[in-house]
Amino acid sequence: MFFSGGLATTLQTECILEQTYGQWWQTLHRTMLRGVLGKTFRLIGYTIQYGCIVHCTFEYVGGVVMCSGPSMEPTIQNSDIVFAENLSRHFYGIQRGDVVIAKSPSDPKSNICKRVIGLEGDKILSSSSSDFFKSHSYVPMGHVWLEGDNLQNSTDSRYYGPIPYGLIRGRIFFKIWPLSDFGFLRDNPNGHRFSDD
Repeated sequence: MFFSGGLATTLQTECILEQTYGQWWQTLHRTMLRGVLGKTFRLIGYTIQYGCIVHCTFEYVGGVVMCSGPSMEPTIQNSDIVFAENLSRHFYGIQRGDVVIAKSPSDPKSNICKRVIGLEGDKILSSSSSDFFKSHSYVPMGHVWLEGDNLQNSTDSRYYGPIPYGLIRGRIFFKIWPLSDFGFLRDNPNGHRFSDD
């Protein structure tokens, strides 16, 4: 079959246009795909980077914590929001009287909020001060003695003994919420509980 010169030129031009359009379309798809993949990988990279920064901040510097339960009343009420710093724990700066967050020795999946009553080597009055027969405990090396401020409603070292220092997660020193109680934590309402003799 033969085509006249004009029709052959037209068909040849259409073929060239289709090839050019097809190449352009493929180039556009490749460029768009590269752009989308590039943006996706950058987003994933930023997410991982900032996630690591946030994790390190909460792990090593501190963070905001909501406390629950009655064991620290009246110092910390149920649902109070506090700021806990973690630097003291890393530099062994936990002192007697500090309120700390620690992993529960009876349930490692949960945290407890208690006051440090004794450090390693301290002799602790482990019975009530009104009891006729007084009992004492010694805090072994590498451990702390923790008690809640609400002694009548607190499961603490009086029940599970001294806990390893490594279970301490951070030190609470500032209350954020409720606003009416905003500020630094109060001292232990029970006075000192370590033995003087």
